[in-house]
Amino acid sequence: MDFLYHPYASQRNTVFSKKGMVATSQPLAAQAGLEILQRGGNAIDAAIATAAALTVVEPTSNGIGGDAFALVWVKDKLHGLNASGPAPKSISIEKVKERGHEKMPVHGVIPVTVPGVPSAWAELSEKFGKLSLKEALEPAIRLAEEGYPLTPILGKYWSLAYKKFKEILTAEEFKPWFETFAPDGKAPGIGEVWSSKGHASTLRSIAETNGESFYRGEIAEKISAFMEKHDGFLSGDDLNDYRAEWVDPIKTDYRGYDVWEIPPNGQGLVALMALNIAKGFEFQEKDAVDTYHKHIESMKLAFTDGKAFITEESHMPLSVDELLSERYASERRGIIGDEALTPEAYDIPKGGTVYLAAADDEGNMISYIQSNYMGFGSGIVIPGTGIGLQNRGHDFSLNPEHPNALKPGKKTYHTIIPGFLTKDGKAVGPFGVMGGYMQPQGHFQVVSNTIDFHLNPQSALDAPRWQWIEGKKVLVEPNFPTHIAQALARKGHEMVTATDEGMFGRGQIIWRDEKTGVLMGGTESRTDGAIAAW
Repeated sequence: MDFLYHPYASQRNTVFSKKGMVATSQPLAAQAGLEILQRGGNAIDAAIATAAALTVVEPTSNGIGGDAFALVWVKDKLHGLNASGPAPKSISIEKVKERGHEKMPVHGVIPVTVPGVPSAWAELSEKFGKLSLKEALEPAIRLAEEGYPLTPILGKYWSLAYKKFKEILTAEEFKPWFETFAPDGKAPGIGEVWSSKGHASTLRSIAETNGESFYRGEIAEKISAFMEKHDGFLSGDDLNDYRAEWVDPIKTDYRGYDVWEIPPNGQGLVALMALNIAKGFEFQEKDAVDTYHKHIESMKLAFTDGKAFITEESHMPLSVDELLSERYASERRGIIGDEALTPEAYDIPKGGTVYLAAADDEGNMISYIQSNYMGFGSGIVIPGTGIGLQNRGHDFSLNPEHPNALKPGKKTYHTIIPGFLTKDGKAVGPFGVMGGYMQPQGHFQVVSNTIDFHLNPQSALDAPRWQWIEGKKVLVEPNFPTHIAQALARKGHEMVTATDEGMFGRGQIIWRDEKTGVLMGGTESRTDGAIAAW
């Protein structure tokens, strides 16, 4: 039978619970988080367990060798964690160009930056966990060791990656990827069981050393040796010097709600900029041409500026405060008319990631995201470890004049972003939509669906999405209303209907009723999403 054939419309309802909830893109990962909640862990322990499990049960989107960000609500305060890694100290624009590249490559050893995921787990566990990291990683270790059957969307993207990699990743450095993820000479199919003893061993080592072995121990030595053998830039020194960083989240007020994101180098700022522009308009109904037009125009202006200016914060030509100011929003809003714009970057004044949400009955909540960036990442796997390394360095510019220019030890513009919503100083809850440059666009649409149009968590996620691509080009989902798409085209938008929903992001939401403590969750209908509730 064809597990990707769905001739009939289906419906999901919002999930309710009292004691705890975990929402993510894989049922077994959600269940891993719930297991930890039921063993006495809190929402942060559950998130770590879920995140670790996701490296096993969704390697098409994330892994131990990726990056992570988190927004953590504990005792009426929101904390931010930036676990993205910098470029290696030995890399430079000149060295990359000497190897024949005019822009950063997608695959291989060159785009690999320092992975932040193990440090994220260790930092979260140490600062907020009730259980040990060793306990939190037990479900993931079990899944890696015993194996699990592939779910439909996972199987789909695993197969696509294998077919692509088989054609383009022919060098010696890519052999471990095929040995790990295509051990029988093919990608595992939907319903087939895949396991990775090496992945289990790596997780066990991270668990027993609180992540130290990955950066300053046996795993670090294996990564360093492999990169040195294949002329990579990432070294043992780069790993040794890394630690995830606690940061102050940034926010904007949107119609009485505070919408929170991680500050740059992440692109969450784009979502806040777009909301600031859009809040100057009144939207009477969701499925109206004017609503979509102004949403798209607000997003394209914010995104154009975000791509022009966002990088590691100390290298940005405009500050976060300037980009979130009413002056900036008003000026950008003022150029939006009835016709689609071809956006240009703001004139500077002179002078396919995984996401999860978790909550417990103590009021703790976490919005967490981790990624290898593009699918399986760089295609580099450290032999015998199950560690697939990210290709985050691909986002660096090789133009030395660009704010996001490649520099040794610098963090690049980062696509993965967790979101959080509060009102009057109280938590509403975590939300996120993963998926490359769709992420701030997904955040924007989910927030508007929730606040402007009062949609429940599941409906806020299920609503047909659009994605601005470039210029006047807008991609819409197959179920996007045709009459609205046609009307938008008459306004000058270049409307393209996609045949697949995969590029429109995959999200999760958990809202909390402040008075009753009841949790309300929505999960993504575009993937193998699940909510485990207690």
